[in-house]
Amino acid sequence: MHFVEAKGILHESGGRCGMNLYRGCTHGCIYCDSRSRCYQFTHPFEDVEVKRNAPELLEKALRSKRRRCMIGTGAMSDPYMPCEEELRLTRRCLEIIRDHGFGAAIQTKSDRVLRDIDLLDEINRSAKCVVQLTLTTWDEDLCRIVEPGVCGTRRRVEVLHALRERGIPTVVWLTPILPFLNDTEENVSAILDACADAGVRGVIDFGMGLTLREGDREYYYAALDRHFPGLKERTIRRYGTAYELPSPRAKELTALFHRKCEESGMLSSPEACFRYLNELPEKYPQISLFSY
Repeated sequence: MHFVEAKGILHESGGRCGMNLYRGCTHGCIYCDSRSRCYQFTHPFEDVEVKRNAPELLEKALRSKRRRCMIGTGAMSDPYMPCEEELRLTRRCLEIIRDHGFGAAIQTKSDRVLRDIDLLDEINRSAKCVVQLTLTTWDEDLCRIVEPGVCGTRRRVEVLHALRERGIPTVVWLTPILPFLNDTEENVSAILDACADAGVRGVIDFGMGLTLREGDREYYYAALDRHFPGLKERTIRRYGTAYELPSPRAKELTALFHRKCEESGMLSSPEACFRYLNELPEKYPQISLFSY
């Protein structure tokens, strides 16, 4: 990793406020869109860039904001990579969010988020805190190939339960669904059943498929060659160089997705989930453990 002095940390777009404390990632997920060349990385993706002055920039930005809002992090780079254990940059920024009465929406694949559960609880009691976890692959052997640098799916489900016990709401990203790999009814059904059991507030899906761009595509295909001989050629025959790669089973999986979410009372449209993630009411009702 390497350190930089950032010029700014809080970015507003479409009514949302977000920050990325790190740039790059060491998780090694074979499908990662953040590797795409459109993001103009000037350093190797695994050489994580650390914005060491992020807490100072965030403090200044929140002091000047007239209205409280939700502060999101993790959209482009996981805030709980291994380097966070030493640097504690995420925790310091969460402390600032808490001290100024703002809400937090954290996106991660790591169980390291539980290290800060006390702080997340404090934010949730004074404002609002939502933790978003990505779950793509119920089969643990496949998960270790697809997402090699993070804890397995079962462990992430344990994280969901631990957060629920504290009354901290959660949202799950069921994306991407990889054609010919995890695009089965068994996989999607198992994940959704686990989400319902953990009292997840909503599940985000973008059409049961995968997107590939220049940079990301090459990395993904190299991983297919290493682990699934012949699958790259099969994928290219069907999709060519398309940006969107919907699963051949997308229609059936989407119907299953909406049915299970409706049965369990989970939000199932991206719009509804994002609206929930971005809303910070003046008086935020606490979640009852008996409300599911």
